[in-house]
Amino acid sequence: MIVIADDITGAAEIAGIALSRGNHVRMVCGAVRFDHHAVQGTVVIATDTRSMSEAEAIAETRRIASAIRCQPSVIFKKTDSVLRGHVIAELQALMEATGCHRVVYLPANPSKGRIIRNGVYYMHATPIHETAFSYDPEYPAKTSVLRERFPDAEARGIIMPDAGSLEDIQRVVELYNDGKTIFAGAADLFSTMLNHRDNHGDNSPDMPQSGVDQENRPHDSEENRPHDSLILCGSTQSKALELGIPVAPMPREVYDGQQGADYWFSQLPSSLIRYPSSLILSIPYTHRTGKEVAVHLRMVMAEMTKRLVARHRPEQLVIEGGATAWATLQALGWTEFSIERQIAPGVVQMRAACGTLVTLKPGSYPWGSMFKQ
Repeated sequence: MIVIADDITGAAEIAGIALSRGNHVRMVCGAVRFDHHAVQGTVVIATDTRSMSEAEAIAETRRIASAIRCQPSVIFKKTDSVLRGHVIAELQALMEATGCHRVVYLPANPSKGRIIRNGVYYMHATPIHETAFSYDPEYPAKTSVLRERFPDAEARGIIMPDAGSLEDIQRVVELYNDGKTIFAGAADLFSTMLNHRDNHGDNSPDMPQSGVDQENRPHDSEENRPHDSLILCGSTQSKALELGIPVAPMPREVYDGQQGADYWFSQLPSSLIRYPSSLILSIPYTHRTGKEVAVHLRMVMAEMTKRLVARHRPEQLVIEGGATAWATLQALGWTEFSIERQIAPGVVQMRAACGTLVTLKPGSYPWGSMFKQ
């Protein structure tokens, strides 16, 4: 199976699920040309199309589809579980590039309380437009009705079924798994597809952890304690972390666009710059929205990280938010990683070539018990 993810944390999440299921997993940033017949296990292609313009996302999707040269039945398109991104445009481009005439788009993640009922997307029984995602800086949720959010989807051959449980997702996979359909969606759909393939149509659904290796659950060990860690809370959906280590919130002047990384860096206490220590960078405001705001926030966070890592490379770099992760790793020049483990649903650890342990977490997922609080 070849997975094309629209952001790097989504790619890492899928790679972690495949790894925990015993699959051979290869993860690349961007596409390299290869024949799908030579692929063993799962190849995950990380992109940053969610942060691109729609035209750029379409062009990148077409480029990747051309590079991998594979049939629709081999592809899984990883999309955001809370509907962000150029979803329909990318799926249309993927259909055209592969000659496919149908896509099943299922962003529901019932294992995380995210379901679709009667065409309405709910998060723990609350319509998504009534949650904090209504003021997402780049893709604010103005409606919870999928046909209103994506009005031209069905006309383009994109099916958007309901799913209130893992059993519902399994029924969708069994119904449309004809070898000619591209499946697109969130982690629960991917995990169920692996289960379907591994068991040759077995009817038992995956466990709610979406493929998490039970032996790799977080535990109170030195590896999970935030010593010598740089933690980037790069999502405006971030919740405060009480870890007993310093927090450096983005100044209001920087958030509002009046200042940049130079100003933020100048506001840090000298003790945090001169000596190795753990530190949390956070964004404490949510009152601005728009593409330019989102780009500004992630680029400032990336530049701050580059400056801090130049002073002292931490043992662990923890990044929340896919766009922030992509910008930060690009700024650092870290492009190759070996996936080590999935420590919680959606939270994956990778080893950079320089030796730093990089932990990626989607911005819309909870921290869970990754850090003992």
